[in-house]
Amino acid sequence: MKQIAILGSTGSIGRQTLDVVRSNSHDFSVYAITANASVDLLVSQAVEFRPEVVCIADESRYDELREKLRNALGNEAFSLMKVWAGAESIYDMVSFEQIDIVVAAMVGYAGLRPTIAAIKAGKTIALANKETLVVAGKLINELAGKYHSPILPVDSEHSAIFQSIVGEQQNEIEKILLTCSGGPFRTWSRQQIEKATAADALKHPNWQMGDKITIDSATMMNKGFEVIEAKWLFGVEADKVDVLVHPQSVIHSAVQFTDGAVKAQLGAPDMRLPIQYALSFPKRLHADFPRLDLIQTASLTFEKPDIERFPCLGLAYEAIGRGGNIPCAMNAANEVVNLAFRQGKITFYDMPLTIEKVMNKISYIKNPTYDDYVETDKLAREICEKYR
Repeated sequence: MKQIAILGSTGSIGRQTLDVVRSNSHDFSVYAITANASVDLLVSQAVEFRPEVVCIADESRYDELREKLRNALGNEAFSLMKVWAGAESIYDMVSFEQIDIVVAAMVGYAGLRPTIAAIKAGKTIALANKETLVVAGKLINELAGKYHSPILPVDSEHSAIFQSIVGEQQNEIEKILLTCSGGPFRTWSRQQIEKATAADALKHPNWQMGDKITIDSATMMNKGFEVIEAKWLFGVEADKVDVLVHPQSVIHSAVQFTDGAVKAQLGAPDMRLPIQYALSFPKRLHADFPRLDLIQTASLTFEKPDIERFPCLGLAYEAIGRGGNIPCAMNAANEVVNLAFRQGKITFYDMPLTIEKVMNKISYIKNPTYDDYVETDKLAREICEKYR
């Protein structure tokens, strides 16, 4: 029985992780759950899964959380549960000896510090928070090696790559083929995209995800992030990671080896499969997820991404090419403009224009420390607010 802590249990990945636990109750138990501010859903999850620790990052919601938990559980059950609040509590919680796996599913830069705390505690990390490696990939790899903390990818694309290289550790990767659906604007012209609203961008054709990542998918910044992730997860340079637009979302990614052989992982577009694989690795557990029917799959098509229509992808390649703290600045700017676009304050193409300005304005640091990343994130957000 593996004990799991879920950072961000009320988000899309967190909820689907609980689906996996619900279906495999003999294999996994929920030790701790956290949320930013979603009190009602957090209470519902706590009532069902009875974790040892329930934590809410927004300290202003603490009294509300306690009251609703007490009413839902009753005094006796409530007294057995640790109810905490604040970011510092999350950092402390992930180091508990009882926890085997930490599912890092918090959204954005906020996921970096608790993931570092979990790594320093030697936990297995099921990583869904891509910003952790985008912002501080070199530091994360160094810490994971030092504290013997395995990092298992939860993203469907990186899980596919990981599954394709199991048993191939001694063989050199020639190229990674990173697939993407193309998002809601794959067939739109640049002129049409210029007028796109957040509501348009949130209509993803294949995947049900949170709002922030869905917008990142529409701009293809999400795919740029995944290129950077692949560099740090699999030890390949970014120029060996090719992005392929694959509208059917059947091939989740592939690996080409030096003899020309290509191994790919295929499946229905369901995030529970890579989540379960990360939790159960190296075993595969039975699941009732939808099966891929190749007979019913009419065709599998591939296209090159269009950098002119989706310049955020090019910015990500530029950021990882420059290295240092530039990817951190890019991520900070992206978080600011992503929210501004969702709020209707800027246009679709204002996003990459602003991100590029921030990347060129930030002071370059070749070998940043954790404190450098914190300062870069802060300054990049301040610069971004001025430009936008």
